[in-house]
Amino acid sequence: MGAMLMQVLDTTIANVALPHMQASLGATQDSITWVLTSYILASAVAIPVTGWLSDKFSIRSLFLVSVVIFVCASVLCGIATSLPEMVAFRIIQGIGGAFLAPLAQTILLDVTKPSDHGKITSVYGMGIMIGPIVGPILGGWLTESFDWRWVFFVNIPIGITCFIALWFLLPRKSPDPRTFDLAGWAMIALGLAGMQLMLDRGPLEDWFSSTEIWIEAGVAVTGLWMFGVHMMTARRPLFPIAMLRDRNLISGALFMFVMGLVMMAAMALLPTMLQSSFGYPVIDTGILLASRGVGVLLTMALTGRLAQKVDPRMLVCAGFLIMAGSLWLMTGWSLNMDWKPIVTSGFVQGVGLGLVFVPLNMLSFATLPRKYRTDAASLLNLARSLGSSVGIAIVTALLSHNVQVSHSDIAATITPYNLPVDPSMVSVLGRNGDAVMSALDGMVNQQAAMVAYLDDFYFMMFLTLSAIPLILLLRRPERKAADDDLAHMVME
Repeated sequence: MGAMLMQVLDTTIANVALPHMQASLGATQDSITWVLTSYILASAVAIPVTGWLSDKFSIRSLFLVSVVIFVCASVLCGIATSLPEMVAFRIIQGIGGAFLAPLAQTILLDVTKPSDHGKITSVYGMGIMIGPIVGPILGGWLTESFDWRWVFFVNIPIGITCFIALWFLLPRKSPDPRTFDLAGWAMIALGLAGMQLMLDRGPLEDWFSSTEIWIEAGVAVTGLWMFGVHMMTARRPLFPIAMLRDRNLISGALFMFVMGLVMMAAMALLPTMLQSSFGYPVIDTGILLASRGVGVLLTMALTGRLAQKVDPRMLVCAGFLIMAGSLWLMTGWSLNMDWKPIVTSGFVQGVGLGLVFVPLNMLSFATLPRKYRTDAASLLNLARSLGSSVGIAIVTALLSHNVQVSHSDIAATITPYNLPVDPSMVSVLGRNGDAVMSALDGMVNQQAAMVAYLDDFYFMMFLTLSAIPLILLLRRPERKAADDDLAHMVME
């Protein structure tokens, strides 16, 4: 869990340090985003081969090697002197980190009996959920107190400690090699790479007004379409067909996609909103957003036990309703409010996330044979990662568009009769008149941005509600199936 938390933290901890990296590495505002894009891209391309690599080299070997690669790449990122070096090292770091989350989930399920899966999944969920919340706080503090390079150097003591513990404690298991579907991996890698590039580069290139985005979209559609056809026709595809026939797993992946979309989209919007619209400094912003983590921790501590007594599907339904309720609370925000509504809605949203994550993971693996767990864990993590990328891209595009629309709507209501100064007198007033009009334009921009943020909250609320009917696809595992699984594990 320590190794996985280190990886999850690194997906967000570098965000707040980007302006400092830009100056140090001599990058432009557009090119510095490749520090984030390269990491996400490498992780997305590497995740699908987790199952094959774990079978070929064993989970233990792959986990240990992944930690070493991740820590060494972190050191290289910390000493990088140019943007090309940083991007190359972030690609290596993304490849090493891609395997940590699915392997951690597989090991946690393998070393515990089915009756304890709820409890152990709550431990796993804390790492997944808390990482994106703690990341910006820790990144901001390290950047302001020390240097942006410590955003990467902080992984060194954590990684060394994790490697030593893993070396002595990880269970040993003989490899079970299988044929590698190179064609299938090449297709999905091509499709995912095109999609990630399109989503990350879209806001910078004005989306489909750019030839680059059209090319990336074409590559994404072509690669994923070819992969889908290949999966249906290949003898030994990248993901076992029997695994993809499991209704709970596929439904769980869809839910993970929505969770990634809502959780990470909100985490992408709120820091910018609190700093630009409300004027909170970086550290205070992180502390306010930590209320979500408190809600997650409190709920997950109870959900693992509760899922053994209550139908897990009802917990998932309740969690999504609570998440939608928290987003509804956020649609009532205004520029005149204090910090209390921010903390309240964040805590409520954390409660909803905590209620959803544990039972959803339990249901996703409940009807799946043990031999598919690593592939299934990689699929769920891939779905969550894609949901995060899609969600951030959508809300960012909506925000940019709605700011312009809202600005036009607000400006249309301004007349000479409701202004503090007659526009015809601005030229006479000289600098004072220009200052008044600049202040007025600033107020309009601020209000337009706030309206655009509220529109995004409405969108995420409706999206969360629309996912609830997917619960009908989930099947509650029979008790006998769990007992058989336990008996099989004992015999092994």
